[in-house]
Amino acid sequence: MFWLTLSVLADFVFMQFFKLSQRRGYRAPVVVATNYLVVGATLSAFLMFKGQFVFSDAAIRTGIVTGIVFISSLSLMTRVLDFVAVGAVLTAFRTSIAVPIVLGVWFWGERLDLSQVGGIALTLLALLLMTSSACKSTQLTGIKTFGLLVAVFLLQGGSHSCLRSVHYSGMDDEFVQIILMTGATAGTIGAIFILARRRLPKLPELAMGATIGFYNAVVLCVVMITLSKMPGTLFFPILGCSVVLLDNLTAHFVWKERLNRLAGVGVGVAVLGIVLVI
Repeated sequence: MFWLTLSVLADFVFMQFFKLSQRRGYRAPVVVATNYLVVGATLSAFLMFKGQFVFSDAAIRTGIVTGIVFISSLSLMTRVLDFVAVGAVLTAFRTSIAVPIVLGVWFWGERLDLSQVGGIALTLLALLLMTSSACKSTQLTGIKTFGLLVAVFLLQGGSHSCLRSVHYSGMDDEFVQIILMTGATAGTIGAIFILARRRLPKLPELAMGATIGFYNAVVLCVVMITLSKMPGTLFFPILGCSVVLLDNLTAHFVWKERLNRLAGVGVGVAVLGIVLVI
C-alpha cells in the first residue's frame, strides 16, 4: 500500500501543477512539450551518473510507442477542449482507466472478485459525477462530439495500457530507460509542432514546463514501481478515482471553486468504490 499511496499523492500534486499553469494562462502545448523534454533530460543525466545509459531494442521500441501515444493523447485532449464541453472531455479522459482494466483481465490474465467488480463500477460512476461540475459550453454536438470523446477515451486508455504493458513484457528492470525514451519522443514531437506554428515560447511557460518535468520524472518512476508490484485492476481505479476525489476537494477548499451536488455525491461514491476495490 505504500507505493500505491505514494502514487496517488504524487499524481495529485502533478495535476495541481498543471492547474496552476492553466490559471496563469500558460499555453498547454508549450508546458506539456517542455515537461516531456525535461523528463528525458533528467533521466538521461540519472542513467549517465549511474553508468547505466544502455538501452535494449525492446525498451527503445516501447518508449517510442508510449511517447507517441502520450503526446497524441494530451494534444488531442487540449485541442478538443476548445470545441467540446469541458465536463464531457474530462469524463472521457478519466474513465479511460477502463481500458487497461479490461486489457488486464482479458489480455494479461488479471483477476477480479465480485466486490472489486462492483468497486470498479462505482469508481467509474464517481468519475462521471465528479466531472459533472465542469463548464457545459460547447461548439460541437452529435456524432462529431461523440467521435472526439471516443478518441480521447481510447488514446488516454492506450497511454495507461502502454505503462501497464512494461511489467508483462518483462521489462521492469528497464522502466527508467523506457520513461526516458517516452519523454524524449513525446517532447520532440511536441516541440516540432510548436516550432511549426512559429510562435516562440515565453520564458515563464518554459520554466513551468521544466518544473513539472523534473517532478514528472519522479512521478512516472513511482507509478512504474507500483505497477510492478500490483495488478492494474487494483491500481488504475484507485489511482484515477483518488486523484479526482482529492482534486475536487482541493478545488472546493483551496481554489474556492464551488462543488455542486452531483460532484459532492461523486465524492461519497468514490470513497465507497475505493473501499470495495481494496
